[in-house]
Amino acid sequence: MRIGLITGEYPPMQGGVGDFTRELARALIDLGHAVVVIMSSSVPPLVDSPVQVEPIISKWNLSCWRAISDAARRLRLDVLNIQYEPAAYAMQIGINFFPWWYRRQSNRVPVVTTFHDLRVPYLFPKAGPLRWKIVDLLARHSDAVIATNEEDHLALSSKLTNYPIIHLIPIGSNIPPSLPLGFDRERERARWGASDHDWLIAYFGFLSMSKGGLALLRSIGLLLNDGLPARLLLIGGRTGSSDPSNAQYAAEVDRALAALGLRDRVHFTGYVDPAQVTAAMAAADVMALPYADGVSFRRGSLMAALAHGKAIVTTHPRAVIPQLKDGENCVLVAPGDAGCLWSATTGWWRASTNRSPSAPPCSPSSPSRWRPSSCGISTSCCRASSAWR
Repeated sequence: MRIGLITGEYPPMQGGVGDFTRELARALIDLGHAVVVIMSSSVPPLVDSPVQVEPIISKWNLSCWRAISDAARRLRLDVLNIQYEPAAYAMQIGINFFPWWYRRQSNRVPVVTTFHDLRVPYLFPKAGPLRWKIVDLLARHSDAVIATNEEDHLALSSKLTNYPIIHLIPIGSNIPPSLPLGFDRERERARWGASDHDWLIAYFGFLSMSKGGLALLRSIGLLLNDGLPARLLLIGGRTGSSDPSNAQYAAEVDRALAALGLRDRVHFTGYVDPAQVTAAMAAADVMALPYADGVSFRRGSLMAALAHGKAIVTTHPRAVIPQLKDGENCVLVAPGDAGCLWSATTGWWRASTNRSPSAPPCSPSSPSRWRPSSCGISTSCCRASSAWR
């Protein structure tokens, strides 16, 4: 099968949807499919990429319709799969109208849309319900729809009637749990200022309002006031390439760091390759993922933490996630509550009796307890390639 993946971001752009699209393309190729990524022309593609890329979209407005249609015909594609996340398309709505327009064209191929979230694009002041109609239009005129998490699946199923087939497929992890050669956990911890006696808390992902970074900083301040030798390691790039609001939020984080006096206790890896992400996670004692809108399987940072077998403190989900069991494979706290986050982390610290560095959970001698990267990506490959049938 010849599959066209349409995405608003793709490496070297920094972003979870772009990373997911790359991993999905590689996995589909491993299954014997031919894959082409249709992307923006504003970003030069990576040199020697194993995936064929077509950087042909000048803008994600209505002009993208003809460019995508012509590419599908020229490349003899069998199916198109839109990776939808509004910020990745610069909040433009051309891609939302594409399936509606494309249904009226001759010799078209099926269109499957993967919703990475259900945020609505900005149109104009006081657009109100019209903004949801734009998302509705994209879903309703697709031949099949993929939701990446339970809450979006429920929302799509409940809000819309006469709907195409809806598949629930978790995204899996974009970061394979593979340590760099010569990894030494003690040395990696020392790199980020943590001794054997420190409690190294890690956060993975961009600094954005929905990920709860400010609440995490306040909880670190409370931990230090409580006498715990806590350090925070922020893993990954600060803002990403697609959402300009992240830069504003990152500036708020910088101001909070100064106001709380935490500069010597908080460290940034910056944007690093997957092996270095794995090394940083392996050095940490616990992952703190305090999502302001609740934990969700649409979050690549959560999936990476699970794939790496890490201890996780995160926030209560909006919809029940049966795989997450409070007190067993994670600790759940109220979103936006630094006190609850402090209390949960303090309890974890007090209950910890073995402070000596152990083999990281992603090492070959200690495999991860659950690897959603394998089941999620592989399932996505199989079902994305067959959903249009």
